[in-house]
Amino acid sequence: TDKSRWWHVADRVGAAASFLCAIHCALLPFVLAALPLLGLEFLADHRFERGFVMFACALASVALIRGFRRHQHPLPLLLAVPGLALLLIGVTFAQNYSIILHSVMVTCGGLLLASAHFVNLYRDRRAGAVHVHGAECAH
Repeated sequence: TDKSRWWHVADRVGAAASFLCAIHCALLPFVLAALPLLGLEFLADHRFERGFVMFACALASVALIRGFRRHQHPLPLLLAVPGLALLLIGVTFAQNYSIILHSVMVTCGGLLLASAHFVNLYRDRRAGAVHVHGAECAH
């Protein structure tokens, strides 16, 4: 259905955003000095990073909860919860301490969240493949 396709797109966008966030945060300490030379200094701006993380967290929450309701497998949520926590703590509290701590927390959080999206897509695809429409089915 069209609605189901939208959720798959949301998971794919969430996985890509989380993975890009992890790469961004892993590389940021190494390329910080080069960003202004490339015209990309906005990537080092804390407001940009916070906005990106908030978008990724909101999208993940909606897509992963929806996926859980469909396939009833907790693994995506078990990956997402610590990932969300690491992301949120990394862009708020850890940001004031050390760029290394901040980068490690947000990189790990982004990778966990991307993994949660990939597992959610896999589980959702499997649930859709074995779903049989019967008289009691509301779909």
